Amino acid sequence: MGILEDFRLDGKCAIVTGVSSGLGVAFTEALAEAGADVVVVARREEKLIENAKRIAAATGRKIVPVKADVSVEADILKVVKTAEDSFGKVDILVNNAGTAAMGPSTEMTKEAWDGVIAVNLTGVFLCCKNVVKGMMSKKVKGSVINIASIYGVFGDIFPVAPYYASKGGIVNLTRALAVEFASSGIRVNAIAPGFFPSEMTQGVLENKQMLDHINTRTPLGRLGDVRELKGAAVFLASNASSYVTGHILEVDGGWTSE
Repeated sequence: MGILEDFRLDGKCAIVTGVSSGLGVAFTEALAEAGADVVVVARREEKLIENAKRIAAATGRKIVPVKADVSVEADILKVVKTAEDSFGKVDILVNNAGTAAMGPSTEMTKEAWDGVIAVNLTGVFLCCKNVVKGMMSKKVKGSVINIASIYGVFGDIFPVAPYYASKGGIVNLTRALAVEFASSGIRVNAIAPGFFPSEMTQGVLENKQMLDHINTRTPLGRLGDVRELKGAAVFLASNASSYVTGHILEVDGGWTSE
């Protein structure tokens, strides 16, 4: 079997969260283009369904939308049931759903803090817990990909303390679960993106001073293109990375090298 076959995902079922916009759409496209069927999850149902239909038409794969809030465990159980009913098992989980709250820490409300932690960290844990439980019961040697951030390992000028904290939590949660699930043959890795155009980053990128800071701070001198995340997702989801677990793959134009 040639090396490119190791990257194929034919016969696999994936769950991707946060697919109403942004990077979740790119991750779904990548997995479907590599041959996987995908259950896509988001809170905004209209956009979710629209994206699912478009990706299914473009790739010929089955893309099943499920409206759900990752911070609500009952919703996650519904997602897992839908995936298992539709495809028999889940092989891949991409925990992409995320949010942020910007403002000085001295003025940050507890509600704003709790909202970010609930989605970005608790939601990742709950998805891992329930999807991996299904993988274990069906003896699937699955792959979990958590979407962290360069801000999980670095501080910066932007006042988004809950975001930094939640993404730092994802980094070490990834390592902890990689060790815990290894005996079941389930791998857990993370992608830590730098700056990419998305709905979440739009406000920052429209500010010239902030954009100049980002481009200057990035050795490659530019933002990433969402297509540049696709290969990382397929690699970590596929047999090409079968001996990789507990790894944080930074896709950041060299940001974390400095």
